[in-house]
Amino acid sequence: MGNRAAPFLSLLCLQALVLTSGVLSATFTFSNNCKHTLWPGLLSSAGSSPLSTTGFSLDRGESRSVSAPHGWSGRFWGRTHCSTDPATGSFTCATGDCGSGAVECSGSGATPPATLAEFTLDGSDGLDFFDVSLVDGHNLPLLVAPKAGGGGGNSSCRATGCAVDLNGVCP
Repeated sequence: MGNRAAPFLSLLCLQALVLTSGVLSATFTFSNNCKHTLWPGLLSSAGSSPLSTTGFSLDRGESRSVSAPHGWSGRFWGRTHCSTDPATGSFTCATGDCGSGAVECSGSGATPPATLAEFTLDGSDGLDFFDVSLVDGHNLPLLVAPKAGGGGGNSSCRATGCAVDLNGVCP
């Protein structure tokens, strides 16, 4: 089985490049294109192996890669306006908070509002699936666009997302 197409995730502020390297894993590379620090949250679906991290900080212009195993599914989102309470040590975010009290989400999902990028690698018929969801509200512009892997990946997939800042037009 050759390499599959891999989606490119752009939160316009937060960006994640997904490169599929063979059928055993994929690499998600997150880049912060915002003017401020962001904290990506990562959640594996039930039955999927956990990733090496479930949350981290990205300063403006910074990038970080995370590998996902074959068959992984889950979601990513950007958290904004995060801080640690000096009295309690509890970490919280104004949007996308996962409620763990720490930078790592440790199996907790996003508290709305949070724009979600959802992925299933090697799903039905060995295909990768991705979508952008506003089911939990909107906190950052987000776009997922495929980027073919190195071994005959399918380049016919189209970009999907919400690439505008809806916060500026909401009442």
